[in-house]
Amino acid sequence: MKLGVFTVLFAGRPLEEALDYIASKGLEAVEIGTGGYPGNAHCDPDTLLGDASKLKAFKQAVESRGLTISALSCHGNPLHPQKQIAKEFHDAFVKTVDLAERLEVPVVNTFSGCPGDHEDAKYPNWPVAPWPNEYQEILKWQWEQKVIPYWSEWGRYASDRNVKIGLELHGGFSVHSPGTLLRLREAAGEAIGANLDPSHMWWQGIDPVQAVHILGRAGAIHHFHAKDTTIDPINVNKHGVTDMQSYALMLDRAWQFRTVGFGHDLKTWADILSALRLVGYDYVVSIEHEDGLMSVDEGFTKAVANLQQVLLREPLGQMWWV
Repeated sequence: MKLGVFTVLFAGRPLEEALDYIASKGLEAVEIGTGGYPGNAHCDPDTLLGDASKLKAFKQAVESRGLTISALSCHGNPLHPQKQIAKEFHDAFVKTVDLAERLEVPVVNTFSGCPGDHEDAKYPNWPVAPWPNEYQEILKWQWEQKVIPYWSEWGRYASDRNVKIGLELHGGFSVHSPGTLLRLREAAGEAIGANLDPSHMWWQGIDPVQAVHILGRAGAIHHFHAKDTTIDPINVNKHGVTDMQSYALMLDRAWQFRTVGFGHDLKTWADILSALRLVGYDYVVSIEHEDGLMSVDEGFTKAVANLQQVLLREPLGQMWWV
């Protein structure tokens, strides 16, 4: 496996300066934002798709530093019930897939999106309980009328361009767990897979090691994020895991994102990476930084150091008794 980073945390730096810094830390890959929530500070699809020389220069900037692009990321909600909002996210996704094909990047990361509860809704509706029965009716309508049709069509679009779609399993979106990912993959095809982020598993009460086994045995892990979570044992009993308070209210929240090793120990992270190896994932571990208690440089540097300790960098050798 290779160690990489989601470059959105360096959005304030010019691309080449960010790449120099990343390479100096010994990393081998970058995941780059192309629109949607991550923004496109380092990679504007319109510019690169419209100018072959700029596309070539962009690719050279990455490769000349010994780096590869693990994924292009355009996280958004293309199923948003407000059509203009949905269109902006959808257009960013389509352009990102087109750019990934041109750059020979194998994965585009995004969210599944979440529809409203009927055609004329204004806001997304994320059902989280099977009763009262209206919630089941909403969920059925969302999946049958919106989620499956959209991703069946655009999964084929990506597949036709040799691009896989890594859906991040994130609360608030229709695909948020291993089970919902596999449900969509069965309906929409194998271009659909996970951009698996353990941080979102922990707060949902899902063991990331088991998530790796469930998805990995199905060949459904297309990309992997490295981010940690800590759960406050007192606050979680007050607010529950679906805590709706602002991430800024860290002292009172039930859980919060941390950099790798500051929510769970390195043995836990070693178990996760070992599970990835066991199920045949041999691609990139991409660091994502959303730790409100650390600066970007501190959180990134500590994540790199911790992962370098536990990352299995060499192929498994033959056992002596074989």
